[in-house]
Amino acid sequence: MADVLSMLPSDWREGLFLGRLDLGEGPTPVLLEGGFVHDMSGVAPTVSDLVAMGAFDPARGKAVGPVEEVLAMATLLSPIDLQCVKAAGVTFAVSALERVIEERARGDAEKAQAVRSGLEARIGGSIRAVVPGSPEAAALKAALIEDGMWSQYLEVAIGPDAEIFTKAPVLATVGSGAEIGVRSDSGWNNPEPEVVILADARGTAIGATLGNDVNLRDFEGRSALLLGKAKDNNASCSIGPFVRLFDAAFGVGDIETAQVLLRIDGTDGFTLEGESRMSQISRPPLELLRQCFSEHQYPDGVVLFLGTLFAPTQDRDASGRGFTHKVGDVVTISSARLGRLVNTVTTSRDAPAWETGISALYRNLALRGLTVAGHATRSDALA
Repeated sequence: MADVLSMLPSDWREGLFLGRLDLGEGPTPVLLEGGFVHDMSGVAPTVSDLVAMGAFDPARGKAVGPVEEVLAMATLLSPIDLQCVKAAGVTFAVSALERVIEERARGDAEKAQAVRSGLEARIGGSIRAVVPGSPEAAALKAALIEDGMWSQYLEVAIGPDAEIFTKAPVLATVGSGAEIGVRSDSGWNNPEPEVVILADARGTAIGATLGNDVNLRDFEGRSALLLGKAKDNNASCSIGPFVRLFDAAFGVGDIETAQVLLRIDGTDGFTLEGESRMSQISRPPLELLRQCFSEHQYPDGVVLFLGTLFAPTQDRDASGRGFTHKVGDVVTISSARLGRLVNTVTTSRDAPAWETGISALYRNLALRGLTVAGHATRSDALA
């Protein structure tokens, strides 16, 4: 995979990056620092254990070689393993309006444009102006209910409680360079370029990466109760390329001002470009993380998708139908200090089957002599 190097941010030599590579024997937690790849499996067998231990000193691992050489011969995997994969929805005003559009159009792309024009004119400015959970938001809610404009999506957009849902099972995410899946029976869908925060079991933000929270607009538009089918399918969640760990030169403040770019290149010659500016998010990232942990524990840690400003409306085929994916689309999500997440679209039916679950991972670790025995346990590390 010689092009993996191009997925790294331009300043990758200055940062500390956490990820997973298959160096020939199976998933291996690694750190990238100072131009070298360090195998950390001798310190902790999984990324989850490494995070729990806070073992981010590359000197404790085994230097494998220069980044350029190692990434050219290794297989790049999703940078997480045992963490729960959670996502925050409707965290931008534009995405709130698009969810209401899906709902009112009943998942019919042909009706979306007419609904969009009416909603934007009536409530677009109001939604952008209020702070979720504030008295002003409560007053807007009352006015919209009175006007017959209220929606369950507006509740999570401006109400006190954020939407936090489970995006994918543990170990089901795919990495940069892999195929990403869309249900074969979906006719209106899109990528969702997002920043993803990695947190430890305490809920402390450790680092950030990029993610594609693939969404089926027709399924969710028909009913919010179809969210599971709209969001969680084979290969429908990509994360990567690596987690950039927070340090003195890169922190949550950089995430709050990040610009996330999207480019789609279709085999039919179609191209689409867009961006998501984190400065326009309705709730601060750490508030979303707090709500994720408010009454739940995640002993193996969490990754949390922060939502997206991007909602593609550019027509691809017939006028008024907007955008939807086609097999073969190359989706590139990028941000200056996080790198490039690149995936090619296929159907969830045709994507490589997900076969490496938790038991398979631990069988592999045992065969390699990398079981948890001999390593600090998560409870020890968190004591």
